[in-house]
Amino acid sequence: MSFIQRVLSTVTGIFVFLIICFLCLVVLGAILGSGSDDLVKVKSNSVLELTLDFPIKDYGGKIEFKEYPFLNESSKKGLFNIIDAIDYAATDPNIKGISIDNNFINAGISQTKALRGALLKFKESGKFVVAYGDMYSQKDYYLSSVADTIYVNPAGMLEFKGLSTEQLYFKDFQEKTGFKMEIVRHGKYKSAVEPFLENEMSDNNRVQIEAYLKSLWLEIRKDISISRNISVERLNTIADSLLARNPELAKSSNLIDKVAYHDEYINAMKFAIGLDSKKELNRISMEDYSEYASRHMGGKYNKNKIAVIYAEGDIIYGEGDENTVGQGTMEKSLLEARTNPNIKAVVLRVNSPGGSALASELIWREIELTKKVKPVIVSMGNYAASGGYYIASNAHKIIAEPTTITGSIGVFGMLPNGKQLAENMGINAEQVITNQNALTYSFFEPLSDKQRKYIKEGVVNVYELFTNRVAQGRKLTKAQVEEIAQGRVWTGVDALKIGLVDELGGLDLALKYAAEAAELQEYSIREFPVFEKDLDKMLEDFGIVKAKETILNEELGEENYKILKEIKSMSQKNGVQLLFPYSTNIK
Repeated sequence: MSFIQRVLSTVTGIFVFLIICFLCLVVLGAILGSGSDDLVKVKSNSVLELTLDFPIKDYGGKIEFKEYPFLNESSKKGLFNIIDAIDYAATDPNIKGISIDNNFINAGISQTKALRGALLKFKESGKFVVAYGDMYSQKDYYLSSVADTIYVNPAGMLEFKGLSTEQLYFKDFQEKTGFKMEIVRHGKYKSAVEPFLENEMSDNNRVQIEAYLKSLWLEIRKDISISRNISVERLNTIADSLLARNPELAKSSNLIDKVAYHDEYINAMKFAIGLDSKKELNRISMEDYSEYASRHMGGKYNKNKIAVIYAEGDIIYGEGDENTVGQGTMEKSLLEARTNPNIKAVVLRVNSPGGSALASELIWREIELTKKVKPVIVSMGNYAASGGYYIASNAHKIIAEPTTITGSIGVFGMLPNGKQLAENMGINAEQVITNQNALTYSFFEPLSDKQRKYIKEGVVNVYELFTNRVAQGRKLTKAQVEEIAQGRVWTGVDALKIGLVDELGGLDLALKYAAEAAELQEYSIREFPVFEKDLDKMLEDFGIVKAKETILNEELGEENYKILKEIKSMSQKNGVQLLFPYSTNIK
């Protein structure tokens, strides 16, 4: 009897706890949803602080809880929310300038270039842009080089040494552990699977990586050259000789303007806006100001709309979420865009290294259907490679950033195999079949020649379909596509020369062409996708995944944890893939 009482009391306690949690969520939602100007105040003589140490995504994201609408959320931390806020700050009389302070920017190079462009435009207002750093990474410096005055701490450092990337190879690891990947690929540059086949980098892979890095480095140097009035050749000499490795050298090389402490930097801004040095400087964070600007710059309502649909992250077969591109959310977004009479054109913003071949084809089909009734313009971000290029290839027009990674028109198939690992652990798998091809794949058996032949056939078929899609969409012959395909990666600059994209520019240019194609003088923007969440399911999983990842990161260290995640990610990519061919951790 006491046992039953304990069980009932436990169940009652859990029930009461859940009710309390629910009521807390209701109150919290009411508070967050109240939306008032009191949430963020911008005082006069304020400085906008551009500190971007959180992960920058193109799209902040819209989240809807169907059963709990008071919890709906629309984040204003996306790249274009930040750019809009910078644009608004140029006309805001309360904002006197922008401070780029100890940034450690967490964004891709094309995103950084877009932010840089927004700051250059802001400077046209006559307001100041200044930058301070204890330590500048190259990406931090690339952004900060637009500043009127660049400060560095006397004990600080500035990294300016050129670009590099590092590729891990797992062939020996597979042999030692007994866990290996069965690989079938098509395209001589399709190097996503090379680390599982070789112990060192192939010549073809090295050629494309060198070409990509050199093109990217040239673009970065050109931008810095204009801002700092230093020749491109001199910047290369500075990098080769490490002539910015300490504050004094960085100043004598003209990469920075002043060596000073942070309090001196703050006082300099006070002087610039005519504020007494003893008074506190009003600083507002970019996160807060993005929220503030979004409420004040809304503009007039216009029933004519352009849909901006974000395809950001790996392409997966399934629904997709804030971090992945699934055909589920993409199909819903494109269907709404083409059937809504108020939406007159579509801009597809692609920031994806690719992924599932099947999902890419399904998204391509939805774009093809949409394109028949409305203009579809593609804007490319950091990446629009492999599957990312597949879904872009049939647009009416493609706009890429100069630093966009694109192309990678190639295919591979990959299946994990643990036969030797199982044998090492004393495990033996036995199969019983009714027909000779009944067992198409087993984790515990290597691929037979016949199985490999069938998979190769599938890979080649997908490659043929991929190249046909590109030829059709870009109005090229198959021979022309074959010349630039084979899994080869191109930057936006090179992609323009070979016909993979139409023009270089950002999302603003894509919107301009979309408006022209739809014959719109004025319009408003509607963003997709809207991610639907199940709160009940989230409560079931509350804290578990995050806790596991946090523990692994702490125990293994960040670099080792990245290696573990890369191995895990590759082992989970079963089936035919259209994926960017190498690690994108550029240093």
